[in-house]
Amino acid sequence: MEVFHRILQAAVEGGASDVHIKPDAPVVLRINRQLVAIQAPTPTLEWVNTVVDNIVPKHARLRLDEDREVDFSYYVPGIGRFRTNVFQQKGVWCLAMRYVKVRVPSFEELGLLPILKQLAESPRGIVLLAGSTGCGKSTTLAAMIEHINATAKKHIVTLEDPIEYIFEDNQCVIEQREIGLDSTSFAMGLKHILRQDPDIIMIGEMRDAISFSAAMNAADTGHLVLSTLHTTTASQSVTRILDFFKPDERDQIRRQLASTLQAVVCQRMAQKIGGGVTPALEIMINTGTVKKLIEENRLEKLPAAIETGVDDGMQTFNQALFNLVKLGRVTEKEALAKATNAQALEMNFKGIFLDEARRILT
Repeated sequence: MEVFHRILQAAVEGGASDVHIKPDAPVVLRINRQLVAIQAPTPTLEWVNTVVDNIVPKHARLRLDEDREVDFSYYVPGIGRFRTNVFQQKGVWCLAMRYVKVRVPSFEELGLLPILKQLAESPRGIVLLAGSTGCGKSTTLAAMIEHINATAKKHIVTLEDPIEYIFEDNQCVIEQREIGLDSTSFAMGLKHILRQDPDIIMIGEMRDAISFSAAMNAADTGHLVLSTLHTTTASQSVTRILDFFKPDERDQIRRQLASTLQAVVCQRMAQKIGGGVTPALEIMINTGTVKKLIEENRLEKLPAAIETGVDDGMQTFNQALFNLVKLGRVTEKEALAKATNAQALEMNFKGIFLDEARRILT
């Protein structure tokens, strides 16, 4: 285990986000989103099996034996905590480990817009961080929680699978509950969470009808609920939520969602000029217009509502990317690669702006 811990130490010191280990192959780190093989003893099958036997906690062992893969947190004193996935490929164990940073980056470091602070300060409702895997949703969500922690006296309870960032109480009292370790499931944790006197509930990921029903019920009773969702645009998030439910339930859920949703922020990462990445944010706020469109099931008009809602703090991905180019943070080529509608964005760069969105809304 000494060599294993030295590998983890090297990963932390080298600024790696992830560690990949499999038998008879070099140890690979992900640094600045690039995979880099490091100089370390090549893991043998026996060595990997020994590591797995030592790091998988008791509560996860049965799940690993049954499912052949499992998620858990692994903590090494003096090195840090790692979100760990043990899985099999070609019949042998492999590890994918993500370093859980103790210090949450600030809004300024992440390049986030000030309106996210306002959303974090919402007294109640549901705020969703959406995007694809690896787009930085969890980091943005952590920055919002840390902002609350620094500015308000609130009781925050999180349900995570597994814990991704460690928070230390500042102005807030924060309890972080890990599925499998502190609660047997999201369903069980959500069943009891309102009895724990929270002001703010953070759910690591919206996965099903049970988790979203619990979120809406909590928002209905005056709580702020923060969570993440796997979708590619803010407006698509509404459809994704409704897909959690049976067809005969969706009308009722849609009306409840219209009254409890606070905002959806969808995120994509763009390569910065000079290196690094910066978030492009599509923001949908539940204004009167958005609420009415959701209530009336005119979801196809939500993108137009976002595009015309700049004065309310909303923006589309195209608008976000256009602004990043004008600020000199990303190239036009990178913006076009990340755009929802590359043809329209290219026209914008040429000074051509069509007012199609207002026509669609009428």
